[in-house]
Amino acid sequence: MSKFSRFMKANKTAAPNEKYAPTSSLQDENGRPLEWEFRHITSKENEVLRDACTIEVQVAGKPNLYRPKVKTAEYLARMIVASTVCPDLYDKELQDSYGVMTPEELLYAMVDNAGEYQDFTVWMQKFQGFSKGLEEKVEEAKN
Repeated sequence: MSKFSRFMKANKTAAPNEKYAPTSSLQDENGRPLEWEFRHITSKENEVLRDACTIEVQVAGKPNLYRPKVKTAEYLARMIVASTVCPDLYDKELQDSYGVMTPEELLYAMVDNAGEYQDFTVWMQKFQGFSKGLEEKVEEAKN
């Protein structure tokens, strides 16, 4: 038996998908908000998402010095899209019904109440294992 047998992939538990109703404006026939299904993204997927949403910003007063800045709103929208199992935000028919062309635009169109969207992003971050929101971490880093 290997000294690493407990660390083998066969012993790794998979996190289950979860359901959440991000908006009260989409309801079933009984008036209950429709639940969406979400999966956990991997560390690698998260890294790719974060890198895609990071830009270099010039440091004030330092002409050749730049720092990375995550475009938080874009990052969170992409995380939600990557996590969504149902509804299929890439579905052309669904996008067409809202008059949008990308899954991120569809997300914003379907959850168009600002308060609900904010609650949704907080829920998503906790679902993905972030104990503190990205904005909280940014504030802590500033102080």
